[in-house]
Amino acid sequence: MIDAWHHISLSLEKNLTPGHYQLWIKPLQGCLDNDTLVLCAPNSFVCTWVRERMLGKIKDAAAETLGFAPTIELCSAQADAPATVHVQPAPAKKIITRQMGLPMAHALPTQTVQNWRHDFDDFIVGPCNNLAYVASRSFCQDVQGADQLFLCSAPGLGKTHLAQAIGSEIARQTNRQHLRVCYLSGEEFASQLVMAIKAKAVEQFKARFRTNVDLLLLEDVHFFQGKEKMQDELLNTLKSLQNQGRRVVMTSTFLPRELSDIDANLLSRFAQGFMAVIDKPDYQTRMGIIQAKSQASQVSMPGSVAELLANRMKTDVRQLESCLKNIILKAKLLNMDITMDLAWEILQNYNLDSASIDLDKIISFVCQAYGFGFDDLRSKSRKRDRVIARNTAFYLARKHTELSLMDIGRRFNRKHSTVIKGIASVEQEVTRKTSLGNQLARTINQLQA
Repeated sequence: MIDAWHHISLSLEKNLTPGHYQLWIKPLQGCLDNDTLVLCAPNSFVCTWVRERMLGKIKDAAAETLGFAPTIELCSAQADAPATVHVQPAPAKKIITRQMGLPMAHALPTQTVQNWRHDFDDFIVGPCNNLAYVASRSFCQDVQGADQLFLCSAPGLGKTHLAQAIGSEIARQTNRQHLRVCYLSGEEFASQLVMAIKAKAVEQFKARFRTNVDLLLLEDVHFFQGKEKMQDELLNTLKSLQNQGRRVVMTSTFLPRELSDIDANLLSRFAQGFMAVIDKPDYQTRMGIIQAKSQASQVSMPGSVAELLANRMKTDVRQLESCLKNIILKAKLLNMDITMDLAWEILQNYNLDSASIDLDKIISFVCQAYGFGFDDLRSKSRKRDRVIARNTAFYLARKHTELSLMDIGRRFNRKHSTVIKGIASVEQEVTRKTSLGNQLARTINQLQA
C-alpha cells in the first residue's frame, strides 16, 4: 500500500479544480499505516486550511480508492506552531491533528506546479493571438526583457493556456529549474490571505509571496474589483516582487482601463508591463485547432465535419476543443466513423454561433429564458432573479458581439462598471461550478443560432 496516497490524490485531482488541487492537496505528504492515513502539510497554514475545508473530500476519496474508511491523522511539518484538533470526529472515523518533526526542507514556501496542463507546442497560433503568443515566449527567453506581462481575453480564448505554457517552459529550461514559480488565481490568493488572517499567520503569507517567489503567475485579477483589503495586499506583493527584480504574469477578462473599483496605484501596476490582448479566433485558426487536435488523437476528421465545427463554434476555443473531444470519444467508444450526423448530435450540447447573433437576439433569448420583459431588465430593480438575468445578458453580449462595455451598459440603462461586475459574477459562478453556476451554464449553452 506504499502508493495509497498517490492513488487517493489522483482521485482528488479528478474531482477538484486544478487550482485547489495544486494549492492544498499536492503539497501534502501521505502514507498508509495499517488502517491509518497519515497526512503531513508543509506548514500550519496549509494544515489549518485542509483541516477546515478539505477533510470531507479526502475521506470520500480515500474510502472510494481503498474500499474502506481509514482513520485520518493530519499534521504540520512546522515546529513553531503546534496544531490543535478543531474537527469533531465521526463515530466510525478518528481524525487527529498533530505535530510531526519532519525536516524543514520538506516545507514548500510557495506552490509550484510540476504537471503543467498546457505548453507552447499545443497552442495554435493565428492572427487573433500571435502577439500574445510571441510575448509569452519572449517572456520565457529574455531575462533582461519586461518583468511583467498582462494577458487579456474573453473567457475560453487561451490566456490560461499561455500562462501555464510560460510555467511549463521555464520548468523545462535547465538553467532556470531552480526558479520558484507560484501559479494561482486571484480568488485563491484572496482565499489564502483570509485563511492566514484567521490563523494569525499573515507574516508567513507575506513571506510566501514576497520573498519565496521568483515568478508569480496570477490568473483572473479582475476578481479583485471592489475588494479593498485584498487590493492592498496584492499591491504590496507586486511592489515587493518588482523591487527585487522578480517577474509577474497576470491574466484578466478585462483590460486595466476597463476595471472598476480598483485602487489607482494597483491599476497603474497592472498596466506598467507589456499588455497583450487575445481576440476571437478567425476561421483559419479554428480550422488549425481542429486539424491539430484531430491529428493528436490519431483520427481521420472529414473536411465537411471540420468546416461545420469551424463555422458553428466561433467565439470560444475551450468549447470548440471540448466539442471536438466529445465527437472523437463517442466515435471511438461506439467504434463508428466520424460523420455529419454524429457531429450535429454532439453540437446540440454546445453554444452554437452564427454571424447573425446580435444584442437584440441576446435580449430576446434572455427575456424568454427568464420569463421577463426587456423593461424588467432595464429597470432599477435589484431583485436577485432580475440581476441574474441582466448579468447573463451582459455576459452573452460581451462574448458574442463587438459592442463596447459602455454600449452594452447604455442599452440596459447601466454604467459600464456595472456591466463589468455582472460579467465577472457570471464567469466566477460558472468557473466555481456552484448550483447557480451550473444553472447559468445551462442557460448560456441554450443560446443557439
